[in-house]
Order: sequence, then C-alpha cells, then structure tokens
Amino acid sequence: MTIVLKGGEVVDVSGRRRADVVVESDGHISAVGPDLDGTTTIDCSGCVVAPGLVDLHTHLREPGREEAETIETGSRAAALGGYTAVVAMPNTEPAIDSAGTVREVLELGEKALCDVRPAAAITVGRAGERLVPMAELAALGVRIFTDDGSGVQDSRLMRRALEYASALGVTLAQHCEDAGLSQGGHMHEGEWSSRLGVAGIPAEAEELMVARDIALGRLTGAPVHFLHLSTAGSVELVRQAKARGLRVTAEAAPHHFTLTHAEVASYDPVFKVNPPLRTEADVAAVKAGLLDGTIDAIATDHAPHAQEDKEAPFDEAPCGMLGLETALSLALSELDVPIERVLALLSWQPALIAGLDDHGGPIVEGRPANLCVIDPRATWTVDPSRLASRSRNTPYAGRQMTGRVRHTIHRGEAVVLDGEATR
Repeated sequence: MTIVLKGGEVVDVSGRRRADVVVESDGHISAVGPDLDGTTTIDCSGCVVAPGLVDLHTHLREPGREEAETIETGSRAAALGGYTAVVAMPNTEPAIDSAGTVREVLELGEKALCDVRPAAAITVGRAGERLVPMAELAALGVRIFTDDGSGVQDSRLMRRALEYASALGVTLAQHCEDAGLSQGGHMHEGEWSSRLGVAGIPAEAEELMVARDIALGRLTGAPVHFLHLSTAGSVELVRQAKARGLRVTAEAAPHHFTLTHAEVASYDPVFKVNPPLRTEADVAAVKAGLLDGTIDAIATDHAPHAQEDKEAPFDEAPCGMLGLETALSLALSELDVPIERVLALLSWQPALIAGLDDHGGPIVEGRPANLCVIDPRATWTVDPSRLASRSRNTPYAGRQMTGRVRHTIHRGEAVVLDGEATR
C-alpha cells in the first residue's frame, strides 16, 4: 500500500515548493512531485508537509514513574504534536545509566508511535560522583549523555566526561545549575519572589555553569549542548562562544519564551519549573536567541507529573510542565518568523544535534518517511482532559492556539490522521 500526501506545500531544509509526496509501506518516500497517485490519498490542501519534529528533551518517566507517563502514552502525545522522534531523558527510576536500562527503554520504544532514543546519564545514578560506562552505552546507540535535573557540579569530573565524549563522538548535554546558589529556591529570584516571600533561584546559578562548561569545551575541544537556557546572560554567553568558533549548541523550552515569573503570583504549582520562569527581559533574550541562531533548537522539556504530586503546596511540588502537544503551536504563535524557521528549530536542527540521520532531512525520493502535516491556520483551545499524556500539568489550559498538526507519518505509517492517533 502506498500513501500519497496530496495538495500540500512541502517545506524542508531546501526551501518551499508545491508537491505531492508518495510514501511506501516499507517506510520510505518513493516520489515527490506534481499530480502523484497512491493507494490511499491524504488531503493536505492548505497545509505544510514537513519533516517530522524532533524533541531533544522529553521526560517519559518509564521506568519507575509510570503513574505520570509511559513510553507509550508519551509517544502518543509526541505523535499528536508532530514529533517522529524524541530523546528520552535519563532521570527515571532507576536512572538510565547502564546497558540494561538502555536496552529496556529501546525495547519499550519498539511499539511507540515515534522513535524513542534514550539519553544516558553522565554519572552513575546522576549522583555526580562516577562516570557511567560511556563506551558501552554509546555502542548501544546512545548519542546524548546528561544528568538532566541536576548539573554536574565537579568541574574535574565534567572535564573527564567531555574528554571521553569527544573520543567516542557523542555529545554531553548540561543542565546548567550551580547547586550552591540554587539550593532551597523554588522560583526565579527577583521582584516576584520578594513580593511572594518565596525563596528564589538567581539567574547567576545558571550562568556560572554555562560559563564554566564553555571554558571546559574550549579546553577539551569537545562539543557541549546546553539544555533549556532561560536567562539573558546565558544566551549572551553562548552567542559569544559561537562567535569564537567553539563547539556549543543550545536549546530553549517553549515556556521560557512564552511565560514569565509573574505567573507564580497565583502560587499554582503548574508554573513551577526548573530552570524557573524568568523576567520579561529574559523572555525577550531567549526569543532573540532563537531568531538570530544563538539557540539552535526548541525542546519541550515535557515533564509530566501525577496530579496528586503537582497539587502539593508550591514549595513541595515537583518542577515540570507538559509540552509535546503545544510546542509547535506556541512557536508558530509567539515567534514572528516564517514557518520554515520554526521548523528548523523543531525538526532538522535538533535532528542534527541528536545525530538522528533518519529524521529532519530533506523530503526527497529514497528518504525515510518520517513526516508531519501542519495546518498553520487551524485554531484550537488547550483542554488538559483531551491531551494524550497520563498527566494534566499544562500551564496553557484554556489558551487558544493557532497552528496544529493534522497528520503524522512515522516510518511510513500514518500514526496520526486528522488530529487523532490511529493506535
């Protein structure tokens, strides 16, 4: 059986063009051009046909916290959001720090609605004391290592990790947070933390580690990827590092270019996230970084939590927000750029960082059929009860969005049709 995506505008790294796309059952694109036919026709009139989105930063919670999310439910949310691949963060229980756990995630991901590529921890148990067996895990296909949720505090250990990573051809991704400065904080340290009497986390807690790891990257020659940048100072440090030719990349989460720390005035834990929501100036700087190329990718930091956990008092509630089903719409709504620039940030640039050759590439004959079809004019309202995640902790409940995924093709299979998952 062949599927023809008919009547849409193809947008990929090579530009924009009107074309039909024929997808074969073996999972590859067999033809791109005008007036093509197939066994099954999917109407893409008025829509953009694009490479599937790639998320560098997804928390799927499995193994260990299946009450909040599973690989199956998280992959469904991803597919509905247009993602054909996600990088699963290693702060699971147990942490993804061994060959056995990597294999478990890979096996669970075989039946997912998108490709699930596990990141592994940098240190055993994410404890910041001993390096994981990087060579063994890289041999299993791990391309990103991170202790996400906590930064590697020991500079000497981080240097060793970067040296090993460079030799193996893998990338270390850092959650930038100086624990000594952030300890005890629950939101951004500034005007609103003072008003509310909530202990804060200063911007410098992030910026100190960004500066340190830029220096360590320069020392070792290894690539460094910075997770969820949130401050103007961090963006400027990365901008300067790139100007010097250093091998650094960075991502930003949608909530860091759409929300500010003023949201915490409600004491609603749905707005508690790490790094915290920052100031209007920081939001503007993150947007500017996305637009000028300083920040390479939009990553969701999709972080589901069970309802009873997120309903705890603000200072006791865990950090994190859902993101997979809203990221594309937020980027289209909040970033005043052509759709091809948004797709670069959500598809081919993150695919390159993650080393995912089967995703984000040009839509041409012979390429893997990992695609999404976007209606850029569709409007919809976020209803937490209708999201695919097991959790409901979205900060965008009731918000009207513009732009939505209509269809998602994963390895040649239509896993989303007309906005509904097919399995």
